[in-house]
Amino acid sequence: MIHPSIIRKQRVTITLLFVLIAVTFVFGTGMGYASLSYDRLLPTLLGQGTFKEEFVLFSIRLPRILITILAGMALAVSGAILQGITRNDLADPGIIGINSGAGVAIALFFLYFPIDEGSFIYLLPVVAFIGALVTAILIYLFSYQKNTGLQPVRLVLIGVGFSMAFSGVMIVLISSAERSKVDFIAKWIAGNVWGTDWPFILALLPWLLVLIPFTLYKANRLNLLGMNEPVAIGVGVSIEKERITLLLTAVALAAAAVSVTGGIAFIGLMAPHIAKAIVGPRNQMFIPVAILIGGWLLLLADTIGRNVFEPTGIPAGIMVALIGAPYFMYLLLKK
Repeated sequence: MIHPSIIRKQRVTITLLFVLIAVTFVFGTGMGYASLSYDRLLPTLLGQGTFKEEFVLFSIRLPRILITILAGMALAVSGAILQGITRNDLADPGIIGINSGAGVAIALFFLYFPIDEGSFIYLLPVVAFIGALVTAILIYLFSYQKNTGLQPVRLVLIGVGFSMAFSGVMIVLISSAERSKVDFIAKWIAGNVWGTDWPFILALLPWLLVLIPFTLYKANRLNLLGMNEPVAIGVGVSIEKERITLLLTAVALAAAAVSVTGGIAFIGLMAPHIAKAIVGPRNQMFIPVAILIGGWLLLLADTIGRNVFEPTGIPAGIMVALIGAPYFMYLLLKK
């Protein structure tokens, strides 16, 4: 039974996070190369703005803001799942190579396959999922030992190795590509949010609408997988089946997110940790909080990054890494 004080703390935290997202949203819409005054925000949202105001809000700002929130949510849930099934607090789709695998698949698709503008956007999450899935399977196979099962520390080390290897593959691909396509891949690697139009939201949203509720439904299974294996088996959990199902879910969420935002790491590492520190380690309690933290962190990073050096700004992936890399080192030393 969950103590009422923890439930109350979760509700207060979720409310505060909604407020933070709303405040960052308001600041984000009014800041940037094409400015929109804050006193005109509400009238423009209600359809009473000028052509310029509506264009800036609905064609430039709003799609990008929604994309960053949704992608941050997906990465946070993916990280929470990976940390649960591996029993390793350092697991994150960006750190253990899943994002890099998705990136290689996207780069190959972008460089060597004929692109149909009508279907390109909707195929991206699928292509990214295939690349991320192949990477996850390889990492899982190399980390698994027949006598002792999945080795959490081994998984992180092998994942980091795969991430570095795929970074080398990306450099090879860049060296043989056209200049215009090189620019796209370089921006993707840096975590530059490039999917900033409404179709990208439509491509990303179905994945979240299916997989996030599924993860919340599996929250209790994640609690059991976080225990040692004899305990989980003793209560009737089919460990390998649940791990594979949840691993596929984590891979799909991460792939869908990075297909439109680029290679962003550390959101999946930080958001679950912060949520656990606030409401405790039970998945049904901290995952809803982590979802909102992930969305807010990426929105905040992108809002700051695109306003530091106008008009190009700093990619959101770099802004997140400036915070996430020291946090990763802290956890590595602590654990």
